[in-house]
Amino acid sequence: MTRPVLLVAGGSRGIGAAAARMAGSRGYDVAVNYHSNANAAAAVVTAVQKAGGKAVALQGDMATEADIKRVFNETTAKLGPITHFVHSSGIIGPMSRLDEAKTETIKECLDTNTFGALLCLRECVQRMSTKHGGKGGAIVLLSSMAATIGGGNECVWYAASKGAIDSLTVGIAREVAREGVRVNAIAPGMIDTDIQPPGRMERIAPMVPMGRGGTPEETAEAILYLLSEQASYVTGAILRVSGGR
Repeated sequence: MTRPVLLVAGGSRGIGAAAARMAGSRGYDVAVNYHSNANAAAAVVTAVQKAGGKAVALQGDMATEADIKRVFNETTAKLGPITHFVHSSGIIGPMSRLDEAKTETIKECLDTNTFGALLCLRECVQRMSTKHGGKGGAIVLLSSMAATIGGGNECVWYAASKGAIDSLTVGIAREVAREGVRVNAIAPGMIDTDIQPPGRMERIAPMVPMGRGGTPEETAEAILYLLSEQASYVTGAILRVSGGR
């Protein structure tokens, strides 16, 4: 039986790494994209392989069109046609009010979180859609509760980039709903990953209705559900994983 092939953009750390490891334990072969931390990507690959799956680590800047195309092509060459995709590439940059933020901070965030996601979605549709000769597939994008809360005084540019992800999720899902491709998103809240600046978890967690932050593994469970056949009638959804925030 052919195993499904999952490409995780930004799969070396945090939520992406948790999703990659979990997918490997549940029957997927996994391509782990990373930007610069080769050792972290290698550790995820090893975990997938120990679980019985095939896995490869693929370096690439997922804000750059040439790298995106190369990573998709290398995944197909090494593991087979991509059937599932998770977009977990995301950055915030130094937190501040907007009027104190550098242009480079804003641009890098939007290039990675929004522009890169658009290009990845285009690649997915061109490969998965029955309109293009594909056999269908499932896509999960990472949004954020910041898209709803707004990120005021910390990262309104990041919130805006994730608001765009919400729009992309709904729009692309409707475009390809009859072409065998499902597109959904999760909106994590305060999750304990290294994207959080020192002290932020401790400061924000008491404000969460559940009284704590979440884990990458709790978030990955939602991703794996949306990738799975158990979510076969779910598309265009944005699932909050936020402890009620």
